[in-house]
Amino acid sequence: MKLITADLIDDLVAKAGQSPRRRTNYNVHTSGDAPVQRYFIAAKQDSYFRPHRHPTKWEFALVIRGGFDVLVFDDEGRVTERQAVGPQAGVVAFEIPANTWHTWLPTAEDSAFVEIKEGPYDPASAAEFAAWAPEEGAAEVADFVQRLRTASVGSMLV
Repeated sequence: MKLITADLIDDLVAKAGQSPRRRTNYNVHTSGDAPVQRYFIAAKQDSYFRPHRHPTKWEFALVIRGGFDVLVFDDEGRVTERQAVGPQAGVVAFEIPANTWHTWLPTAEDSAFVEIKEGPYDPASAAEFAAWAPEEGAAEVADFVQRLRTASVGSMLV
């Protein structure tokens, strides 16, 4: 039996604070070949999740600590949905259909979620990043994240 403890989540949060990406994950599945991929992901509030989509696979997530705003976009970068998710938000989980542009925006410093996706993992096709969103580490990220924080449904981010 695999046990996911509060100490493990605390350790993930601490590691996220030391990571250049300001997030880290723990894989529950034992290999990329597993038919279901299961992760615990911890993120600091300043972590940037570049908008992306999974072309052929759905994604399910359950926020267990802190909070996130999850934004969904159309192909041009217009916000089509914005949802606060977390224990204090009243919504704790969601599922995103395949081929849906989305991003996570941490709203609390020590946030964590469980992510479940269809496997197997293929790095060549696992995610497609939005051309209209800056790459991780780019100088434009801080400005883009600020626009994400204030964007409402209908806002264009490009």
